[in-house]
Amino acid sequence: MPPEEITPPRVDGVVTADEVRATAAGIAEWQLPNGMIPWFPGGHADAWNHTEAAMALARTGFVAEAERAYEWLRSTQRPDGAWHQYYLADSIEQDKLDANTCAYVAAGVLHHWLLTRDRGFLETMWEVVEPAIDFVLDLQTPRGEITWARHADGTPWSFALLTGSSSICHSLRCAVTLAEELGHERPDWELSAAQLAHVIEHEPDAFAPKHRWAMDWYYPVLAGVLTGERGREHLAARYDTFVMPERGIRCVSDRPWVTVAETCECTLAHLAVGETEKALEMFSWTRPQRTDDGRYWTGVVYPQQDTFPTGERSTYTAAAVVLAADALDGTAPTAGLFTDGASVAPLVDFDPASRDLDAEVRDPR
Repeated sequence: MPPEEITPPRVDGVVTADEVRATAAGIAEWQLPNGMIPWFPGGHADAWNHTEAAMALARTGFVAEAERAYEWLRSTQRPDGAWHQYYLADSIEQDKLDANTCAYVAAGVLHHWLLTRDRGFLETMWEVVEPAIDFVLDLQTPRGEITWARHADGTPWSFALLTGSSSICHSLRCAVTLAEELGHERPDWELSAAQLAHVIEHEPDAFAPKHRWAMDWYYPVLAGVLTGERGREHLAARYDTFVMPERGIRCVSDRPWVTVAETCECTLAHLAVGETEKALEMFSWTRPQRTDDGRYWTGVVYPQQDTFPTGERSTYTAAAVVLAADALDGTAPTAGLFTDGASVAPLVDFDPASRDLDAEVRDPR
């Protein structure tokens, strides 16, 4: 789809297509000449949020800007396939290597392919995706979880995170889809995704306890591991813990701080399990955090209604709004990337006794 034919998403009663494009224009304005998209002017970037911002740019017609963002990823990728945790405009700010941020490039490349069908882009970025995924899978334990990160010297961290492993599971499925599109067979990736999903669903003790954080609550659903009625039950179990009605999703359960990005991601999780009305209502709660230029406050503390971090409006928050609007709008080929399971390779059942795949694909109902 050429850029001039891309119509930004809209969500009736919440945000218009012109408003969504204005939100993306704010991301484009803050993109650096080298393609990097910092969280905010003068701030740092990480590969995960940078990729999310690139998706938002492409979905609203800023395709050239999105491709500059992917070129930045290509040009900064390490020989081992990874990226450092945080980058400034002309330097590395934090040098550890986060598995989740490295894997997410696969989701971004699949999103761009679904939208543009640009074969040249796909073939070029495959050379980025393949080593990134191989780097990530070198951190998979025999049980199946993905260790959070490596130090810059290659030493792995000692624990895994549920949110990160869930996001990686989705990214692995995106990577398998890309491989299939290009005629490459990567059964090792499919096996790793199935084993990882099994651990997420059945072995919660495999992950460091982060129960205060909303992302640990909804990410197994957002990533497509917990589906259908199982996913709905999972979201309902802690809904009252994290949801501030008419406000949004608490970042952590014991603080009255809601964030727009978490609210948008949780919107996607509810949409993924068929709770469309709840998802639409949740997304509507982001509207009060929109500023006149189309950007969004990162977070707000209630009842004071103070912004937190103070005065911060972030590109990753804007990107989350665009992607949630896309899913709710439902008209673009990217709309189901996080919500319907049809855009990514399916998870298959995993037999932990034999470390093998069953023949039957999981039924998501």
